Parts: sequence; structure tokens; C-alpha cells
Amino acid sequence: MLRLIRCVLAIAACAAMSAPAAMAQSYPDRPIRWVIGYPPGGAVDIIARTIGTAMAERLGQNVIIDNRPGSAVNLAAEVVKNSKPDGYTVLHGSDNFFLINPHIYRKMPADPYKDFVAITSMIRNQLVLAVNPQKVPVNDFRGFIEFAKKAKEPLFYASIGNGSQHHLAMELLKRRAGIDLTHVPFKGGGPAGISVVSGETSLMFGGGSVVPMIKSGKLKGLAVSSAKRAPELPDLPTIGEILPGYEVNIWHGLFAPTGTPQPILDRLSAEVRVALARPDVQARLAKSGSGEPYLATPAEFAAQINKDRGIYAKLIKEIGLKVD
Repeated sequence: MLRLIRCVLAIAACAAMSAPAAMAQSYPDRPIRWVIGYPPGGAVDIIARTIGTAMAERLGQNVIIDNRPGSAVNLAAEVVKNSKPDGYTVLHGSDNFFLINPHIYRKMPADPYKDFVAITSMIRNQLVLAVNPQKVPVNDFRGFIEFAKKAKEPLFYASIGNGSQHHLAMELLKRRAGIDLTHVPFKGGGPAGISVVSGETSLMFGGGSVVPMIKSGKLKGLAVSSAKRAPELPDLPTIGEILPGYEVNIWHGLFAPTGTPQPILDRLSAEVRVALARPDVQARLAKSGSGEPYLATPAEFAAQINKDRGIYAKLIKEIGLKVD
């Protein structure tokens, strides 16, 4: 009897160990839901749809982009946290959810560090400072600083949401340049960009959502937030060229609920990397101003998150930013 019990336990253990491998071999056998915390039209949406479409061609299953805007990615994160950890629901994790939200929200529906596991880093991008040329009639970034300092009426700036990188980048610029601007948050880059084009607001920091508007002449680009000039807008200076030391970069990663089998995480990571190696994918991301591939190792990605987390904790404390 003892031998029989041991045999049964051994068989059960082998079955448990082989289950994730068997799951990975058949994965995916149905569509994958890619949840993002912003509406259609912005940089995050462009990145997700571009990479997701390329992945679907190889996986043989649709990658469905599920837009869940609101609360600076918190709503989208809650959806993914509560899903089954089987690789069929993943989170487009923009950096603000991991670096900023824990410092500004008293309560969060999901813990960025306990409820999610990183699949892979994906994209790194800079922000572009863009203005409505009728509301802010200037020729360059220096002219904007002078205009803002002398403005008699409040200058309203749009962002993709309270506590977003776009929001904090402008608050940092205000302090470095000694100017006064009033914040108007929106639920994504698309709506924010439309508000600047219409004149409801005067300016914004944006990514892929503002580059087409700049190229069409609807908005005027003044500078970029990164340490290097943007390839798609080479005539624009970096803010650091005028205000030394200023630098803001953003990154995007793909995350799954904690407990997702490692073989499935590895499969998804590999497919994202294959997609980002395609010249047509890189060209579309570059043309839209949505960024360039950022494929760090897991250790490098973790180190980047920890480093940036400390930087934003300090900035948020200085600003005194809180969101109820």
C-alpha cells in the first residue's frame, strides 16, 4: 500500500510539473487580450496595435486591443490582475503605473510589484513639447519661455492624465524654466492633442499622438524631453540644450498576472522581440513618433524600474502631488 501511495504521489508530481509545459506547447489556442489604460489614438494605442498585429501573424490568433482608459492605468491593471494567469490577458504597462502611481494614489486596485510579472520591455520614447500656434505665437523654445513669463492670462496645458509622465514632465519644466502653467488632465493622448488643436488648451507634452499634428501644421513642435534629438523631428532641440540637466524619457513594457507559467511568459517575450525586429514595425513606430525598440534583459529592465522609481518618488514629494 505504501508503495502504491508513493507511486500515485510521484505520478501527480510529474503531472503538475508537465502541465505548464503542455500548456505552453498548445498556447495560444484562442485570441489574446492586450489591455491598455488609454483610449484609441495616442502613442500607447499605436504601439499596442502595431506590435499586436505583427504578433498575431505568427501566433495564428488575434491579439485584441482592449482600451480601458482612466485612473492613469489603474483601471486597466485591475482588469488584468483579476484575470486568470494563463497568458490570455496581458497588461500594456507604461512606466507611470509602476513609477508614479504608487506615490500619488492613497489606494490602488492592484499592486504593481506583487500582482504582475514582467514579460518584456518594449519601447522607449521621448516627449515632444507642442503648442497651438494661434494661442502661443512663438518661433522656438526660447521664445516660448519668454512668452510664458510675460503672459497676462493663464496658459493651460493638457496632459494624458493626473500623475502621468506628461503631467510631471511639464511640472518639472515649470520649475526649471520659472514659468506658470495650469494643468488640464485628459484620459489619453488623443483627447489631449485634440484639445490643444482646438484651442481649449494651449500646449502639451505628447508622444505619438502629437507628431502627426506637428507634421501637418496643426501644432508647432518646440523641443523634445530626451537627451538626444528625435530622429523623426531632427530640427527640434532637446530641452536640455537650453535648460541643462533636464531629461525625461518614457518606457513601455508588457506584463502578465503573477502566477502565469514561465514557458508562456517566455513565448510572449520571444514573439514581442520578433515583432520589434521587423523593419516595417520599426518604421511605423518611428513615423508616428511612438518610440524605438527597448529590449532590455530582465535584469536590466528591473534595474531601470528601480532607478526611475527613486527619481519620481523624489520629484513627487517635492511637488506634493496626490490624487484621491
